[in-house]
Amino acid sequence: MKKLFIAMLCVASSITYAQHDHNQHKSTSNTWTSNRPDGHAPISVMADHTHHKGGVMLSYRYMTMDMRQLRQGNDDATNADAFSNYMVAPQDMVMNMHMLGAMYAPSNKITLMVMANYLENNMTLQMRNGNQFSTNTTGFGDVSVNALYSIFNKNRKALHLQLGVSIPIGNIEEKGVLPVSMGNTLQLPYPMQTGTGSFGTKLGLTYLGQCDKFSWGHQLTGMININDNSQDYKFGNRYNFNNWFAAKAGDNLSVSIRLEGLIIEEIKGSSNLLNPMMITTSDTKNSGGTYVNTGFGLNYLVTNGGLKGLRFATECTTPIYQDLNGIQLKQNYNLTFGMQYAFH
Repeated sequence: MKKLFIAMLCVASSITYAQHDHNQHKSTSNTWTSNRPDGHAPISVMADHTHHKGGVMLSYRYMTMDMRQLRQGNDDATNADAFSNYMVAPQDMVMNMHMLGAMYAPSNKITLMVMANYLENNMTLQMRNGNQFSTNTTGFGDVSVNALYSIFNKNRKALHLQLGVSIPIGNIEEKGVLPVSMGNTLQLPYPMQTGTGSFGTKLGLTYLGQCDKFSWGHQLTGMININDNSQDYKFGNRYNFNNWFAAKAGDNLSVSIRLEGLIIEEIKGSSNLLNPMMITTSDTKNSGGTYVNTGFGLNYLVTNGGLKGLRFATECTTPIYQDLNGIQLKQNYNLTFGMQYAFH
């Protein structure tokens, strides 16, 4: 029902904007363009635009996500709540991600995109006896390859489809030495893995609009994990609905605000290498949830000189609503920094 509601919101918003007449805003071009400071979505949003034939864009993003304090459903929880069913409770987790991306348009209708990432996961945990310890993993994540198809670009509005595949490059066999492992390495829980082990497909629809001073966009995406991995589980599907508004603050700078609805389903299946009674993160019941996040971002575009087409961007997002399955660490904030360089 939640997914249907989000889809209806997206369609309704797109139709509303598509029918609105912006012709009173005079412009030298009748098409939507990315060649302005507010011409890209906030840096946390991927696959937000297409390119003209021969266009190339290279990008780098650094994202850090901070999670701390336990939450059960809509309510904050304590270590005592976790220790009633588990021997170990997570205290905080920081995930850092480096993302490299490339886009190329072989035609005006098709833009190809590939993205790879490198992850650093660090988690602090506490045992029932009060002792604390930490685990950490690093490694490459899964690689995604996407095709964006431009449906239309006219009257300063644009619509494109996204079809992608996720290739399971990342590791699902990350291990660590735990206080109860007597010096041996044991399989680490699901959030500490750097990959999914499953092939996936990503479907998306993005609608964009512009006026002389500002722009906006809506994006509905779904990430579907197709197969069980070699440990007989697959991560939950993800459904995003992003909405943003950006305003020019000069010839080079724009500011943006964003509202995101996110649904993550529970992990399906389970790994027989994990004991679901040991720690909350090894129990698949404690995975997935529904989030509403807000973001504030900045975009700076170099419009002249030898670095023309280089863009610097940042965005900070915080949750305003979290309904988590089971007992989990709640999200605190996400920070994303990025550089994008577009050229022909």
